Amino acid sequence: MKKILLISIDSIHIQRWIENLNNSSHFELYWFDILCRGKMDIPSNITQIVNWKKRKIKYIKGEYFLRKKLSSIYLKIQPFFETTIEEQLEKIIKEIKPDVVHSFEMQSCSYPILKIMIKYPKLNWIYSCWGSDLYFYQKFKNDNKKIRNVLNRIDFLHTDCLRDYKIADKLGFKGEFLGVIPGGAGFKLSEFKKFKLPIEDRNIILVKGYEHKFGRALNVIKALSLLSSELKGYEIVIFGAHKIVIDFIVKNKLEFKAFDRNELSHIELMELMGKSKIYIGNSISDGMPNTLLEAIVMGTFPIQSNPGNATSEIIEDGVNGFLISNPDDIENISKLIRKTLKDKKMISNAEGINRILAKEKLAYAINQEKIIALYQNILNK
Repeated sequence: MKKILLISIDSIHIQRWIENLNNSSHFELYWFDILCRGKMDIPSNITQIVNWKKRKIKYIKGEYFLRKKLSSIYLKIQPFFETTIEEQLEKIIKEIKPDVVHSFEMQSCSYPILKIMIKYPKLNWIYSCWGSDLYFYQKFKNDNKKIRNVLNRIDFLHTDCLRDYKIADKLGFKGEFLGVIPGGAGFKLSEFKKFKLPIEDRNIILVKGYEHKFGRALNVIKALSLLSSELKGYEIVIFGAHKIVIDFIVKNKLEFKAFDRNELSHIELMELMGKSKIYIGNSISDGMPNTLLEAIVMGTFPIQSNPGNATSEIIEDGVNGFLISNPDDIENISKLIRKTLKDKKMISNAEGINRILAKEKLAYAINQEKIIALYQNILNK
C-alpha cells in the first residue's frame, strides 16, 4: 500500500480532500499538523502527527521578542530551543518512508519544508496552490525568491484555477501540472439539495464579511447602504464577519444581521446560502473562492471580485453572475447590486446555468475520481 504524507493546516478544505481519499484501498494516509495546533476532525484510520513540538531547554527571556520582531535571527537559533518543522519532517520521512509528500499552501506549508525536500530529491512532492499563494506574494522580492526555490523542487502542481498554473510557469515551474481541481474538493450536491429554496422564495442578500489583508467587505456594506430604498423586502446577512465589520454596522445603525468568524458551522452556512438570492464576495486577492463555488452549488446569484481573472474562469460577467472589476469602487459595486435586483430573468437563467456547471465541474463524485487518479498516476510512474 502506497503511503501519502499530507502537510497542511486544519481547514474544512483539507478535511474534504482527505474524505475523497479515505475509502481508497490503495493509499495509507498520514497528516502532518505543520503548525502544531492539534488533532483534526478526520477518520480515525488516518494517522495524525500532532503535538510534535517539544522544548529542548527552558524558555529564555526575550525569546518571544526575537520570534516576533527578529524572525530571521530567531529561525537560525530556534533548533537550540525546540523541535523544528525541518527536524520533525525528516523524522517522519525516515520513520514512515512516504511515497508522496503533498503540501497544501505555499507560505506556511511549503516554504518550511523545502530544505528537507531538497535533501530527498527522489521523494515525490506535490504542491496544491490555493488562494493567494502565488498571485499576491509573487510581487514581493523576498517571497518571489522563496516561491521560485520551492517551484524548482516541486515535482507536481495542482491548482484551484488556471491562472495560478500560468503564474507558476512564469516563475520557473518545470514539473508536471496535474490540472485544476476545486480547493474544496467537490460537493455532495444531493445532500445540499434539501436546503435550496425556490429562487422566487428567497429574500436574503448574503455578504462574505472578511475585512483584512485581502478582504474588502466594508466596501460591499457601504455599497448596500446606498441602496436602502431598493432593498425593501430583503434581509442583508453578513457571515464570517471580522470585528471591524461588525463595529461598522453597529456604529452606523445599519439593519444588517452579522455572524462573526466562528458563529456558523459549514452546514449552517450552506443552509443560509440556500435561502439567499444574491451572494457577494469582495477581495483584492484570492484564487477560486470556495464561497463562490458554494453559492453556485446552492443556486445563489454570485457577485464576486475577479483578482487576476481567476473568477472569470467560472463566471461569465452578466450571464451566470457579475464580476467586480475594482474591489475598492463602491459606486460600481452598488450598480452591480442594483442591476441584479432589477433583472429577475437574469437571476433565474443564471440559476439554471450554474446548476449544470455544478453537476459537471463541482460534484463530489467527479472530483473524487480526479483526486484518486492524481495520486495513482504519480505512483504508477
